[in-house]
Amino acid sequence: MINPFFENEGPFKIEHILKFIDLDNKNLNYNGSISDIKDLVSADSKSITFFHSQKYKELASKTHALFCITTESLKKDLPNKCKPIVVDNVLIATAKITEKFYPNSVNDNFDNEIRNIKKTTFKDYVTYGENVLVGHNIKIGNNCFIGHNTIIEKNVQIGDNCNIGSNSIIRNSLIKNNVSILDNCVIGKKGFGFFPNKTNNAKYPHIGLVIINDFSEIGCGSTIDRGSMSNTIIGKNTYLDNQIHIAHNVKIGDNSIIAGQVGIAGSTTIGNNVKIGGQAGISGHLKIGDNVEIAGGSGVIKNVPDNSKVMGYPAKNIKEFLRQNK
Repeated sequence: MINPFFENEGPFKIEHILKFIDLDNKNLNYNGSISDIKDLVSADSKSITFFHSQKYKELASKTHALFCITTESLKKDLPNKCKPIVVDNVLIATAKITEKFYPNSVNDNFDNEIRNIKKTTFKDYVTYGENVLVGHNIKIGNNCFIGHNTIIEKNVQIGDNCNIGSNSIIRNSLIKNNVSILDNCVIGKKGFGFFPNKTNNAKYPHIGLVIINDFSEIGCGSTIDRGSMSNTIIGKNTYLDNQIHIAHNVKIGDNSIIAGQVGIAGSTTIGNNVKIGGQAGISGHLKIGDNVEIAGGSGVIKNVPDNSKVMGYPAKNIKEFLRQNK
């Protein structure tokens, strides 16, 4: 499920899409329209996708997309039914096309339709503190508590029996049942996606959600960015300590525990039953398996298989690390 809150301005003819990124038709021999831009996994026969790294070779080989923005060296890994569109910079071209389909997804201006909760029907069944504000397109379940000075901005669904702390801001998020979000959290804002150059940093649109599943807890001062092309997901019964940053597109499995001041970079997948010690850092686009334990202060820069225990920088098997650092 991609973000249901941003309006798709498509469909567009492929020649219009190519013109938007300053390309010619390239003799693609297709006169139909493209309905959406999606990632390799969720793309269908009416959409366009992108493929920019060998890390995603397996996913690219199975994509159902009609077109794929890619490079000359990577196009051979696409299935025959997927027509390559070769560009110099895949991510910049993808950002431009995403913005064309979803023009309201680039900036995160404050919600100018917010109202004091006292002026809404939520006052009849939500327990709330002082100066609580709610925005457009909000749903809140039964038996929920919202603390002082918290803003539930536009496009949020909160399930039953949830507890939202004070001084938090939430938008573009689906929060399931029995979730606790403690004080001073920011959830659902756009991620740190841009392309630097000497004159103007190009921002990457974020059309994904944050999804927080049942019985999870988010500690004080934590930030969870919404996804760019896919969703950022916190699994069921997963607990985050204070001051944790979860970047865009990160997916954390069920029953995991993450201690304070951990940072997880974008598009990394964390398995089930994972334990991560305080102040550990995990690089982007990695896969951390099930039942993994990562010691505090570790720096993880490569995939970690199931049932591993690692520590140090770069993180390695804990027995090997201790043997080398007696």
